[in-house]
Amino acid sequence: MTKLGFQLYSARNHPPFSTVFAKVAKAGYSEVEGYGAMYAELDDAGLSAMRAELDRNGLTMPTGHFGLDMLEGDPQRALKIAKALGVESIYAPHIMPDQRPRDAKGWHAFGERLEKISKPFKDAGLDFGWHNHDFEFVKLDDGSVPMDQIFAGGPGLSWEADIAWVIRGGADPFAYIEKYGPRITSVHVKDVAPAGQNEDEGGWADVGHGTVDWAKLMQALRKTGARHYVVEHDNPNDLDRVVTRSIASFKTY
Repeated sequence: MTKLGFQLYSARNHPPFSTVFAKVAKAGYSEVEGYGAMYAELDDAGLSAMRAELDRNGLTMPTGHFGLDMLEGDPQRALKIAKALGVESIYAPHIMPDQRPRDAKGWHAFGERLEKISKPFKDAGLDFGWHNHDFEFVKLDDGSVPMDQIFAGGPGLSWEADIAWVIRGGADPFAYIEKYGPRITSVHVKDVAPAGQNEDEGGWADVGHGTVDWAKLMQALRKTGARHYVVEHDNPNDLDRVVTRSIASFKTY
């Protein structure tokens, strides 16, 4: 069976992480994915303690999100965190609205910027890529979309494909899987609730309990370069429910 990870951002409102690690391990997950705020301020002792907690629960952290500020401004710090926690694939996860380019040229330049940022990480033997949201699939004035411009500007970038955000962006996930399959090294596995439901959870759903056809998607994704599948729910009000129901559904795909 394909190994399944859990994006720890999903648990940010359900501390402490020591409890979260035990919970996801008990449910059958073998990996977790870190995010910038959870380790950005940790000193060496804190990183060692987190690694020990992962080891104690039989978990690894092969993938991690790191903010652009650290990746660009202090890559050695990011490398140190990655080494301490065992991260093998680093993904830049987001760019704030006020920093986003407005046209195709700007997004192409952003891809070039990411390519430049990736160098010290690739030199260290790590995978480096971009994690999408929905805004990368909104058409620009010239008819192109930011996602294509980013990858044109950054030909060596990997992709952590957040499929539910692709759908929310109005794009066809199967077309993008076909187009960029070799770039996909990780996949966010999450679900979209039917219209008008789960509004208190941002309109997201536990995997297998929404509108995304994960059974069919997994058939396509297994033909790509994806090495990691990571459950995520952006704003769950019941962490136990998300953890257990999502992995139960995934096992059927």
